[in-house]
Order: sequence, then structure tokens, then C-alpha cells
Amino acid sequence: MYIYMCVCMYMYVYMYICMYMYMCVCVCVCVCACVRACVSQLSNRSLVEQQRNNSGLSSATTEETMTSTQKDQHGARSQRSQETDKPHRRKGEKTYSCDECGKDFTLAQSLKRHQLIHSGVKPYSCDLCGKSFTQSGGLKTHQLIHSGVKPYSCDLCGKSFTQSGGLKTHQLIHSGVKSYSCDLCGKSYTQAGSLKTHRLIHSGFKAYNCHLCGKSFTHAQNFKTHQLIHRGVKPYSCNLCGKSFTEAGSLKKHQLIHSGVKPHSCDLCGKAFARNDGLQRHLVTHSGIKPYSCDFCGKRFSDKHYRNIHLRIHTGNDVYCCDQCEKLFITDTQLQQHMFSHTEERPYKCDLCEKTFKSPHPLKKHQQIHTRK
Repeated sequence: MYIYMCVCMYMYVYMYICMYMYMCVCVCVCVCACVRACVSQLSNRSLVEQQRNNSGLSSATTEETMTSTQKDQHGARSQRSQETDKPHRRKGEKTYSCDECGKDFTLAQSLKRHQLIHSGVKPYSCDLCGKSFTQSGGLKTHQLIHSGVKPYSCDLCGKSFTQSGGLKTHQLIHSGVKSYSCDLCGKSYTQAGSLKTHRLIHSGFKAYNCHLCGKSFTHAQNFKTHQLIHRGVKPYSCNLCGKSFTEAGSLKKHQLIHSGVKPHSCDLCGKAFARNDGLQRHLVTHSGIKPYSCDFCGKRFSDKHYRNIHLRIHTGNDVYCCDQCEKLFITDTQLQQHMFSHTEERPYKCDLCEKTFKSPHPLKKHQQIHTRK
């Protein structure tokens, strides 16, 4: 038994010594490999430094000289060759710049697509409406309008949009952020385009003119809404009383009457009004000024609306008032004809001599000259 224990002890010691020697050998091998790698790296660095000193190459080409197969460079590369090598650089590095706006791109093809914006070329056109785009992606996004598909919806109000950009812009309304403010009046907007449109008010420039009455507008949307008046179109109607309006804003103001909410109150007598214009008309009554008079009996009124109601006693019908000179007319047609007197428009032309007139009555009188001949 004692001999058996001695043998086991001897074998255990022998195995321990063998394992220790094996570990030492492994450590030596690893150390040698590390030393060789360090020596090789130092050798490469010294080679690069020597080549840089000899050839005077810039730091931008240091990585190219590190390879052993490209030790002998035949002069500096041309600019075109350098541009060819740019896509092989570090991923995400912007190497292609637009000469017009300075925007950078990682691919030459992306730069070419971008440059179409500056060239004005729009090769992609919509088959349904003819609108053109510089990129196919813009056309695809536009075609969603015709399809009626609106995949982007607001989580707060449920409103849907065809483009993600439209949704992001809309969400600024809920956040209350208005990053774009007017330097002249301080009014703020959520979009830069809205600010640009607003600034036209301060410039006094009104690019949209109505050919029927000569009235001018700063915004295209206001001009389109105004044209509905001449056409008699009133697309917005009240669900409670059926009254129709040409503008959605007018309908919203009208609906305050049914809601019973009167947020505008008079500081002098406390009377409340659903709309601010109602309050402004009421304030005139406290001043005692009566600027509106009846053309038939001379009775004076502080409010134009009340004067027009009074005129029905004399005419039996509603009256129409000119915004330019306050002249009254029995019919809307008469008012529209009168509006030409405030413009240079002469829409009524004689078929025989092509002489033009601002209203039909002078035209008829003129045509009698031809009938006498």
C-alpha cells in the first residue's frame, strides 16, 4: 500500500512538471511571435519614413506607399485617377463635392443625380398630370397623390400624408415650435416657406390680380378663394343651419354662433361677441360716429351691416356694396359690372369695330351708331 502511494505521488509530480514545461513553451512561442510582429511593423514604418523623405509625397498618399508592390511611384497621379480611387477610401467619407452648392457625396453617381437639380433637367414626368421631377424617387412620391394613398399618419390627430416630410412638418404644429420668425413684425411660423410668403405682405408686392374686379392679392390661395366669389361657389356649408361660405375660415367663425361661445367682450359695457369683427362694429356705437348713411332717406348708421338691412325697406331686396367706393347696387351683376370702373379692364367689345367698354350699357349705346348707318 505504501509503495502504491509513492508511485501515484511520483506520477502526479511528473505530470505537473510536464504541464509546466508545456506552458513555458507556449509562452515563449507567443512572445517570439509578438516580437517578430513589432519588428516587422517598425521596419515598415521606417521604410515609409524613408520613402516620404526621398519622394516628398503628401500625407494623403502615405497609405499607398505602405504596400511593398507600389514602392516605385511614377510621379504624382492625375486628378482624374485620384477621383477614381476615392470610392475605395474609408466607408462613409464624403469625397465628391458639388461645385454649385458644396454638398458632398460618397459616390459619383449620387453627385450626378444631384447636379440635375441645378441644371433644371427633369427627365421623370407624371403620366397623369405632366408634372416633372429630377429624380425617379420624386416621381414615385408624387404619384401617391393620384393614388390617394397616405401611409404617414399623425398619432395625435389622425391626419394622413403622402410624404414623411409632410408629416414631420405637421407635427411641429402640435409641438408648438415655430422656428422661423419675421424680423419686421415678429410673427413666427413652423415652415420657412410660410415665412417667405408672409414677408410679401411687408414688401407690398401683390402678384395676383383679379381680371374681373381688379383686386390684387399677395397669396395665390387668397386669390383663388376670391375668384369663388365671382363664380358664386360656396363649398363650405354649416351642418346646423345650411348657410354656405366661400372660405373654410368663414365657416369656422360662423359655427361659433351655434356653439354659444363668445370670447370677445366689450370693456365698456361687457357685451360679448362670438367674433372679433362683431366686437369692432359694436365699439363704434360707443363712439357715437355714424359713418354709413342711406342713399334714399339719409338715415345714418354706425354699422354698414345695419345700413344694408335698412336699405331693404326701400329696395325690397338685398343690396351689394362696392369695397372700393361704398357704392350700393340692387343686384350682384350690377356690382360686378361696376367693379370694372376701378380697373383698366374693358371686357365688353363691339363685334363691328372692336371698340371696348367697361360695362354693357355703354356698349349697347355705342352699337346703335352702327345700326343707324
